[in-house]
Amino acid sequence: MPDPAAGAARISPMSSPVIMWFRQDLRLADHAALCAAASAGPLICLYILDDETPGDWRMGAASRWWLRKSLEKLSAQVPVVLRKGAADRVIAQVLGESQAKSVYFTRDYAPWAAALEGRVKEVCEMAGAACHRHGGYLLHEPESIRNGQGQPYKVYTPFSRACSAIGPPKPPRPVPAFTLWQGELASAALDLPENPDWANGFYWQPGEDGARSRLADFIEDDLAHYADGRDVPSRRVTSRLSPHLHFGEISPAQCWHAAQSAAEKAGGLVDQAVEKFLKEVLWREFSYHLLHHFPYLPETPFKPEFADYPWADDPAGLKAWQRGQTGYPIVDAGLRELWATGTMHNRVRMIAASFLIKDLLIPWQQGARWFWDTLVDADIASNSASWQWVAGCGADAAPYFRIFNPVLQGEKFDGDGAYVVKWIPELSKLPREFIHRPWEAPEHLLAVVNYPKRIIDHAVARDRALAGLKKIKAA
Repeated sequence: MPDPAAGAARISPMSSPVIMWFRQDLRLADHAALCAAASAGPLICLYILDDETPGDWRMGAASRWWLRKSLEKLSAQVPVVLRKGAADRVIAQVLGESQAKSVYFTRDYAPWAAALEGRVKEVCEMAGAACHRHGGYLLHEPESIRNGQGQPYKVYTPFSRACSAIGPPKPPRPVPAFTLWQGELASAALDLPENPDWANGFYWQPGEDGARSRLADFIEDDLAHYADGRDVPSRRVTSRLSPHLHFGEISPAQCWHAAQSAAEKAGGLVDQAVEKFLKEVLWREFSYHLLHHFPYLPETPFKPEFADYPWADDPAGLKAWQRGQTGYPIVDAGLRELWATGTMHNRVRMIAASFLIKDLLIPWQQGARWFWDTLVDADIASNSASWQWVAGCGADAAPYFRIFNPVLQGEKFDGDGAYVVKWIPELSKLPREFIHRPWEAPEHLLAVVNYPKRIIDHAVARDRALAGLKKIKAA
């Protein structure tokens, strides 16, 4: 990349700057807004921690940890002015302080984003500055993918086919040459946590370099095993790119082209793995497609009849689930992994979510809220769409009676109990045949295992969940 400081030294402090407003795009490579801003004048790189506009959806603790680390990495590449407050109000302030002539940014798709970006445009117009909004957070803008009737897609498979028919995304852009404005602007302390309240530190490496390294390691070491190993939680073959993508430290186009390049070089099994991986990238796209067209997705069932589902009021069950104390090992291992690392294996997320919704009859929104606070990749589109998918009330053709059996799921995907024992080491004292059903172990073995009894019988819970479905169907 160019030496920004050397370039900036040639710019007079009196030159009119442009504001590059960083959002969930904390990188320099393959950055459409940055490329456009770089050619317009000396840059003011600005990040705004806006806890006002999202309301109840302000970032959770794990995400704030990641943000702190990511901003530290970005600030090591370019000086970033840090501010707090409603983004439109802060931009108005910075425009007044700097006399900047334009503002560049990457669009967002959260339910509050369109109104916010409209207000930003208004404050730019009032200040006599141009406002430039760019894409780049997705492969395809949500408005560009429509079905034959011109409507948004509501089912993933036809959506993914429509995306594939468009062809591959444009090649990633290199880091542009740019200069920095030499004026002075004060930064605010963002007061982001060194660690979440419950953790001593996660193993992740936030930042653009960490994202590139993670992608390279995935392509080199894990991709060939992705298709047959991604559902096995004890195997580390998933990409683990989701937090990097969420914070925009790497673009989906960069991931797409890296995977395609690997397929072209290797072929065979890698072709199958790449196809599977790209389907997951498109699931992220589909989630944002839904969020854009149906902005109520984080709060309200996509299928309206589920608003009348007879949910249970079960604070004790919710707490047991949150703390990994349900008595179902595969569920508890997932929640304990989440608590310790800020993430949970993709297959186990589905099992744990199904248990909360179907076994405990706790509304999916409460599970989504817990993930929002504890996941480093807490993403309002993917989180909402995935929880609704498991609940059976989302944009999916699968029926509500898809109920994961936590015992059978554990035995199928963690047959040797390696994942469970890693996160619940006390169960290592049990013979393998009891790892996923410890309540069936002899009493003399259970006496030496400090593990809670199951809080509900899955067979009973399943019947109860299906009875609730019948009620809303009858209504």
